[in-house]
Amino acid sequence: MKPTGHMDQALIEARKAADRGEVPVGAVIVLNGKVLASAGNQTRELHDPSAHAEVLAIRAACKAMKSERLTGADLYVTLEPCPACAAVISAARIARVYYGASDPKSGGIEQGPCIFSHPQCHHKPEVYGGIGETESAAILRRFFKTRRQA
Repeated sequence: MKPTGHMDQALIEARKAADRGEVPVGAVIVLNGKVLASAGNQTRELHDPSAHAEVLAIRAACKAMKSERLTGADLYVTLEPCPACAAVISAARIARVYYGASDPKSGGIEQGPCIFSHPQCHHKPEVYGGIGETESAAILRRFFKTRRQA
């Protein structure tokens, strides 16, 4: 599927993450058409294994809203969220998740443990995969190809 404007912004965040030497994943949180927050991976930069794009964007959006919940918000992310990010997405009560590339190795939504399908999951957002998938996957492939050549 072709990227939307918000996924285009997530792709920009992913490219910026790659430029910083981070795994190129970008995320954007939108509520009522307004961007609340955007971020790219910063695990290496912050020396924090939880500093995934989704978590950083959720933290910033929650701070902006002065709430631990983002009811009604949309998350656009360039790669299928991992299980840890999926749990945070559920806890934040995000309404819809739009992701680019699937992640057969580490995904947690439609691959692997399928967090939102687990009986202990309290909130299950709507999920739409394949949004901007071609560009999302290409950014990741270029990044890892460069790393293997180095």
